[in-house]
Amino acid sequence: MSKLFTKDTQAIFWNNNKTAIQRMLDYDYTIQREKPSVAAIVAPTSSNKFEKFFYGADEVMIPLYKSTVEAKAAQPQAEVLLNFASFRTAYDVTMEALEVGGFKSIMITAEGIPERLARGMNQTAREAGVTVIGPATVGAISPGAFKIANIGGTISNIVNSKLHRAGSCGLVTRSGGLFNELSNIISINADGIAEGVAIGGDRFVGSVFIDNLLRMEENPDVKYMILLGEVGGTEEYKVIEAVKNGTITKPIIAWCIGTIAKHYDSGVQFGHAGASANAESETAEYKNNAMKEAGIHVPNSFNDLPAMINEVFTSLNIDPIPEPAMNTVPSKRRSKEFICTISDDRGEEAHYCGYPISSVATPETGFTIGDVMSILWFKKRYPRWAVDFLETVLKTVADHGPAVSGAHNAKVTARAGKDVISSLIAGLLTIGPRFGGAIDGAAQHFKYADDNNMTPKEFLSHMKKSGIPIPGIGHRIKSLKNPDLRVTGLMKFAKENFPSTPLLDYARTVEELTTSKKENLILNVDGTIGILMVDMWRALDYTDEEIDVFIEAGALNAFFILGRSIGFIGHILDEKRLAMPMYRHPMDDILYDVQKAEEL
Repeated sequence: MSKLFTKDTQAIFWNNNKTAIQRMLDYDYTIQREKPSVAAIVAPTSSNKFEKFFYGADEVMIPLYKSTVEAKAAQPQAEVLLNFASFRTAYDVTMEALEVGGFKSIMITAEGIPERLARGMNQTAREAGVTVIGPATVGAISPGAFKIANIGGTISNIVNSKLHRAGSCGLVTRSGGLFNELSNIISINADGIAEGVAIGGDRFVGSVFIDNLLRMEENPDVKYMILLGEVGGTEEYKVIEAVKNGTITKPIIAWCIGTIAKHYDSGVQFGHAGASANAESETAEYKNNAMKEAGIHVPNSFNDLPAMINEVFTSLNIDPIPEPAMNTVPSKRRSKEFICTISDDRGEEAHYCGYPISSVATPETGFTIGDVMSILWFKKRYPRWAVDFLETVLKTVADHGPAVSGAHNAKVTARAGKDVISSLIAGLLTIGPRFGGAIDGAAQHFKYADDNNMTPKEFLSHMKKSGIPIPGIGHRIKSLKNPDLRVTGLMKFAKENFPSTPLLDYARTVEELTTSKKENLILNVDGTIGILMVDMWRALDYTDEEIDVFIEAGALNAFFILGRSIGFIGHILDEKRLAMPMYRHPMDDILYDVQKAEEL
């Protein structure tokens, strides 16, 4: 891997750090990336499914997941994990990511991970071939391609430091703050950086100086390198050895900060956990001298570093880099109140999930109402057998006579002189657990039993212990001897057209047990619809999680609501057509059991 990141690199961001993520997306917009650099966010405690962020003046939705496992499974192309967990959690998050696999690099921002754990974590990453940046780092950047979180600072600072496009320098530092300062110095005295990494300030970091410089040695965009070390540690000596043995041939400019330590009587701790010399060879002055003796370009002081950068850069005779086109991040942006993912009425013609209405509305298009439902409800055009099933369900549940509660309410309201919409709503409001609302429940409970490999007896026992009547089982009128022909028709259609019906087959074995106790404890029309919907979705390759979302959202009962609305409207129009008078219920059909006042 000669380049750390490319313009196609995407990351999974662990912890919903909105400010850092927005800075990444602002950078993406500025450099005109085709797709956002953040593919997913892991937010274990969030109940949201996505988070909105600005992309220029527009907004994008980034999905949220509960775990790295879920995020990686949903976004397998994301090869970078940005670990923004606290120091208490960062180790576990990193180890989980290494176990999940598929990551080329992991950045850890937390500082203070126990050193014993850090050493083991870093060794595991090396064995897996994963580049770990950090702990205790601000990150890394490949200008013009990808940047991690807050590295480089604000967009204005990034542009001023020429971090919006690739230069010629490979920059490696320990300090994040000095990384930004060096980037600015390089932009003034040279043409910017091609790749930069702040390896982190903890004593034991994942990728050390030599790891990054060796990668930059193989990167054709890097013409020379700058190393900014510090007092403490011996990692600079690995670089010295690589220069001496010819492994690194590109020019290196290097400086170790902390030379002032020699003026103190005792050892000095310079900010970072690793910035403390435990031996003379770990002092900044000793390392600077050693690097200079090895042929590395070392200035006399930090103040001389800019001039040396200019001198080395000029000697390489590098062609000028053309400035690319950039977008300007708007100074004022307003978040949208609503989100729509199913239709778009902008432009000359409205669209249903990308289909112009004119391409689905008329018979010659080949689209039916079932096609439109699958597109608008589930954002996918279903195959013909599934579309036919949806339409069969609508026709099956369209009406069941005037005596049921919904139709009765609609008729009574219409006779009170109310309009169609008021009368329809009166009927719809009766739909619930006792009338037409068992479709969702049947799908949920039978699917749960099947998912957990319950036998029919175990399922019945489970429902009894839970104190829940089995949704989709039982009918007031129909029985084994007097079957519901609606159910018979649905089952016949499914057996002839579905690829398979495993959940229906399971439900029929449950029905055998329930009807052995009472003949009317049959699989009713609600249960049959709910169970067959699950079989349909499974055959359409939806995941169990996606099917559960449909059920929890009430999508199954929506079929009954839509279908029965046809019948309700029919009853309402019937009342209007017949000019029926105001309805008053007969008094002799009411049991009055009212106490006398003196008995209260």
